[in-house]
Amino acid sequence: MAKRDVVFPPGRQALYEKNRYSPAVRANGFLFVSGQVGSREDGSPEPDLEAQVRLAFKNLNAVLGAAGCTFDDVVDVTVFIVDPEENFEKAWKIVPEFWGDAPHPTLTGIGVTWLYGFKFEIKVIAKLPGNGEG
Repeated sequence: MAKRDVVFPPGRQALYEKNRYSPAVRANGFLFVSGQVGSREDGSPEPDLEAQVRLAFKNLNAVLGAAGCTFDDVVDVTVFIVDPEENFEKAWKIVPEFWGDAPHPTLTGIGVTWLYGFKFEIKVIAKLPGNGEG
């Protein structure tokens, strides 16, 4: 297998190395982004849900930007929400700040019971600009 073409956003590489995963990998013209949460620089959760969702998108946009992408390049989204009955509407009202105009990407929403201290996580697949090369 060829070595993975990993994308690291500025200033967070130590966090990803500590947790042993890549923030994103380029492959076949696409960018596969690991789930992004509303973590502070030290990796701890932002306690306020709305601020956590904004920070998750900020962290996502940093990964996308490191690969030369924006949210407009996103084609598929998966969100994970702890206690969606309680938290979905609170989290989802923040999304339009980052989502952009229609047509929107595809979406899968999953209710979960645990996210390592977080309440919201977003994972995406984006089309790389140009020929898909970094």
